[in-house]
Amino acid sequence: MAPARLKGSFIYLANAVHDMTGHWTIIAMALAPLVVAASLCLLPDALNLQHELMQSFEGGTHSVGWHLVQTPYAPSATAVQPLFPAWEIRVLELLFAVITFAANLLVLCTLARIQAGLREARLLDEVVAIYRRATHLLLSFFWVAALQLLATVVGFVLLVIPGFLAFIWLYFAQYALVFDNQRGWSALLHSRELMRGRFFKVAIRVVVFLAVWSGFNSWSSGVFVGVGFVLGLLTITGGTFWAAVIFIFDIIWICVTYATTAFFYAAGVRLYQDLNALTREQPEAAVEMALPSTAPLSGEMQA
Repeated sequence: MAPARLKGSFIYLANAVHDMTGHWTIIAMALAPLVVAASLCLLPDALNLQHELMQSFEGGTHSVGWHLVQTPYAPSATAVQPLFPAWEIRVLELLFAVITFAANLLVLCTLARIQAGLREARLLDEVVAIYRRATHLLLSFFWVAALQLLATVVGFVLLVIPGFLAFIWLYFAQYALVFDNQRGWSALLHSRELMRGRFFKVAIRVVVFLAVWSGFNSWSSGVFVGVGFVLGLLTITGGTFWAAVIFIFDIIWICVTYATTAFFYAAGVRLYQDLNALTREQPEAAVEMALPSTAPLSGEMQA
């Protein structure tokens, strides 16, 4: 068997494409309820923005033929009141974050079953098996994620470099929970152990993963904001029909975000497995180096 080694960043990304091929239906079915729930959490905020945009255009412009003509500015006696209060938006944003963490757990549980070659005969039974595994790990997953976040935030509060070090050291804690059943502090320590002697090699690959992921999501978010602005203008003249279109587009954006997250988690799984293999090989190599080679017995001692 060939010794384990770390591969290039884009090789891991290519392997992720291979791992996800043929399994998108399972991932889509597992994430569908959370996609709808997350979209509903973001919808009031989007409606507030569209309402503010509509009030601004209706109060300051009027249509003449095909052109919008700016009317003289007259300060409004009262500010535009949002459709939904700020406290409700904050609660829904917090709920959206919780749903996103749960979606990450579902993705990891799905990838774990794919890597193990487990598959139920019916698609619905496979989704139920994924949810059963995710429910069993839910509290531990949130605890590990909270510890990761706390350690990273404390590091960034002290200095930027300690925060970055903590983020990389603990990057694989969630993988350790789902794939190796390491819970709590054990998951964090296992992630730290995987970095021993190869921190910079792993950090470069993680940074490349995150750079590609954030770049793609920034592009998709920009498209979402731009289309949302256009839809807001259409809402002024098109009524509630375009408001419904905004919700549909919101669902599409969440689908794209969760799909890209699943893809980069798959690349991380490959890297995590190689790190585990390297860690297992190190003690064996150390034992071989510590044991002296045995020489044949001399003739006198044999006699």
